[in-house]
Amino acid sequence: TISIYCTPCYPCNKAVVSTQSTGLHKSEHFDKFLEECNVGMLKRQAAKVVSSEHHITQNGDEMDVNVVATGQKGKHQQYTVGNNFTETEVNGEEAEVSTEWDGDTIKETHKTKSLTYTLIRELQDNDTMVLHLESPKGTKAKRIYKRM
Repeated sequence: TISIYCTPCYPCNKAVVSTQSTGLHKSEHFDKFLEECNVGMLKRQAAKVVSSEHHITQNGDEMDVNVVATGQKGKHQQYTVGNNFTETEVNGEEAEVSTEWDGDTIKETHKTKSLTYTLIRELQDNDTMVLHLESPKGTKAKRIYKRM
């Protein structure tokens, strides 16, 4: 995987192509977040031991995010920031996901029939991506990924 990221151009409208491959480094409050998103105990236990990688390619507002998780299905998202897309959540529900720029971050709002949560994707530096998650009950979790 090419590992180039253009931090100053992250929220710009230029056709900048950038790719980042990151592996999970650390989690904070993730189990509680999953519990509040109606994820069963077995899947929460599996999440503690699963290693995941995010392979991200950005071309202006066009995002291609491929999440690879050991022993799990993983997921692939392709979207334009500012638009919506649908995906199946880990609890099995279909979600309508809205996306928007929030400063230098991308905010995703995931809405299913039973819950709504937010995910903010932040590039902290050239080697660190943080997913900030907030559950329907307000639990804030972080997933910290380091460049591979």
